[in-house]
Amino acid sequence: MSKTVLVSSASHFSQLLSTSKIVVTDYWCGPCKAIAPIYEQLSAQLSRPQKITFAKVDTERQKEVAQTYSITSSARTTVPVGGLVSLTGNRLPTFMIFKNQHVVSTIRGADPRKLSEVVKKLAAEADSEGSGGFGEPSSANAAWFGTSLPKGYEDVTDQVDARGLDLLNSDSNLGTARTLFDSSKPTALTTGKAKAEPEGGEKKDWVASDTDEQLMLFIPFQSTLKVHTLHITSVPPKDTDPEADDIPMRPKTIQLYTNRAHVLGFEEAEDIPATQSITLQQQDWDSTTATAKVELRYVKFQNVSSLVLFVLDGDGDGERVRIDRLRIVGEKGSKRELGKLEKIGDEPGE
Repeated sequence: MSKTVLVSSASHFSQLLSTSKIVVTDYWCGPCKAIAPIYEQLSAQLSRPQKITFAKVDTERQKEVAQTYSITSSARTTVPVGGLVSLTGNRLPTFMIFKNQHVVSTIRGADPRKLSEVVKKLAAEADSEGSGGFGEPSSANAAWFGTSLPKGYEDVTDQVDARGLDLLNSDSNLGTARTLFDSSKPTALTTGKAKAEPEGGEKKDWVASDTDEQLMLFIPFQSTLKVHTLHITSVPPKDTDPEADDIPMRPKTIQLYTNRAHVLGFEEAEDIPATQSITLQQQDWDSTTATAKVELRYVKFQNVSSLVLFVLDGDGDGERVRIDRLRIVGEKGSKRELGKLEKIGDEPGE
């Protein structure tokens, strides 16, 4: 279910601007069809109560809002609340960026990458107020680990650059890319009951694929890392219904790519040699913590500024894959300038 808010009046829009720091706009029209999926993906990943709100404005019905921001086209326009507003003119869409009720930037044209960069930067600024970094415990308790750390290496999950995470083909009704790096123990292990879908107000603290079994995760880092091991936790529910065909599986085949500037498309990834391909077997999963310890070819994961994790298929005959947690183990290197990813090395996949 979409989290995007449909603006019902000028006062409604004003209320959204006054109660949310960032507004993201989804605009449906001919020139915007290519960018529409990006809007919904951003909405699903980045919506935060009173911080980041995604909204739509129909300029034909909400003429007062349109006139306020000099929108003269009769086309339908989408306006984000709290920070980003998508507006259209007679030819191309215009995106007005709001922060604290003021326009701070304007983007003209259907440019998914630029729009994504601006929105994620604003989201990071909103989240930075009163919140800790990734991988850091939210309380005095230590972060949860599904398996032991290899000798001589440390947990470097706190180096994940939250604002740059990107996850493709994920079920928008469940958790986001940020969920994977939560420092707490997965709910399914705490309660002892893993479910295919959350019930009522239950915490949605896992990720599952949507239309098929593939997932594509882009992980940028705040510093260059030496990555030694990945801890992947997957707690698929037990199939109590013999006719059920939508039970998510554990990931089986995974491909890793280093130092990419952005997330890869699924077809694009098939044409690029992976830095390492991994096939997980049933015996790799800890029976108590549902975690697999994946040791990498360490020599290929030096000076890593980003990782792309591509789940090709799952361990079974289902159509969905589930991941609850992901932790990264290795060594921290030098800090890089946030917002800039540089390709390092000449090896294939690097």
